[in-house]
Amino acid sequence: MTATAISLRGLSKHYDQVRAVDDLDLDIADGEFFSMLGPSGSGKTTVLRLIAGFEVPTAGTILLGEDDVTTRPPFARDVNTVFQDYAIFPHMSVLENVEYGLRVKKVGRSERRKRAEEALATVRLEAYAARRPHQLSGGQRQRVALARALVNRPKVLLLDEPLGALDLKLRREMQIELKQIQREVGITFVFVTHDQEEALTMSDRVAVFNEGRIEQLAAPVDLYERPASAFVAGFVGTFNLFQGEAARAVVGEAGSFVIRPEKVRLDAEAPTDVTGLCIAPGVVREVVYLGSTTSTVVALDAGPTVTVSHPNTDTSIDAALERRDQRVVLTWRRDHLVPLASSETAALPEEETA
Repeated sequence: MTATAISLRGLSKHYDQVRAVDDLDLDIADGEFFSMLGPSGSGKTTVLRLIAGFEVPTAGTILLGEDDVTTRPPFARDVNTVFQDYAIFPHMSVLENVEYGLRVKKVGRSERRKRAEEALATVRLEAYAARRPHQLSGGQRQRVALARALVNRPKVLLLDEPLGALDLKLRREMQIELKQIQREVGITFVFVTHDQEEALTMSDRVAVFNEGRIEQLAAPVDLYERPASAFVAGFVGTFNLFQGEAARAVVGEAGSFVIRPEKVRLDAEAPTDVTGLCIAPGVVREVVYLGSTTSTVVALDAGPTVTVSHPNTDTSIDAALERRDQRVVLTWRRDHLVPLASSETAALPEEETA
């Protein structure tokens, strides 16, 4: 059985009438890459700050391993935090930046240097030890901040949207780097992000936060393929939602159902074998070119509008654009539909419902 690195019980944080974190129970396994995903104000960053000791909980307990650290200050917890703004010293070399925490702890010079060099090797920056931060790229500076945290050999590494300041290409590269580094060092990573791609790419498990509570906690594939609510379906990717009369007309039964855009097939005519399929004719209203994929918006005869996503492999963009205003038939497998409890759709804006 895997040991628990972090255990939160009844954790709450209130700011006057605002419940930033509301009676949260959560266990994070030792050596796990765990992500907290959610929109601004959902409570994910507050939970990270509570674990780090930067905030004091209104109620509840925080355990690191078997140690109750609820009331301990940040320096007395076996954790380190990496922030979005790097927070590295511009007047120090890369090696001096990494050594700094050990110097504060009065670690001897030779041991300090050895551990700092090992940390730089872990983040693939051993050749940059003598450089100053202004001589590094954004991704390299982020890795310096990571090395400075790892050199202390914490039980848990907390990462507060550390890739947010990077451009898209570099951010994607760093996602792979971070996961590889985490596997190599074996330390528990707790990663906060509002970017669903980051969470899906790197995590062993993801907790989706909404209004101070966890909406769903699952492995990335389960979050995407089997969302527990319309909120999760909409935040982790995009979706088409059928409910009410639209569900009866298109799905053939009452209820609320989600289907992902890439699960829907678009053709000029209905297939001859319709076993296990939902079939919905309609008219193409818009075609959106997105580089590797194209999104096609179809107004169904049954009323709702459905978005279809398909890779730009078999069909040229010119052919896709020519479909605008043409009649088409959409099909998808019934087993790709995800049923939702009716209560889960009550708060959705009209534009997200079909």
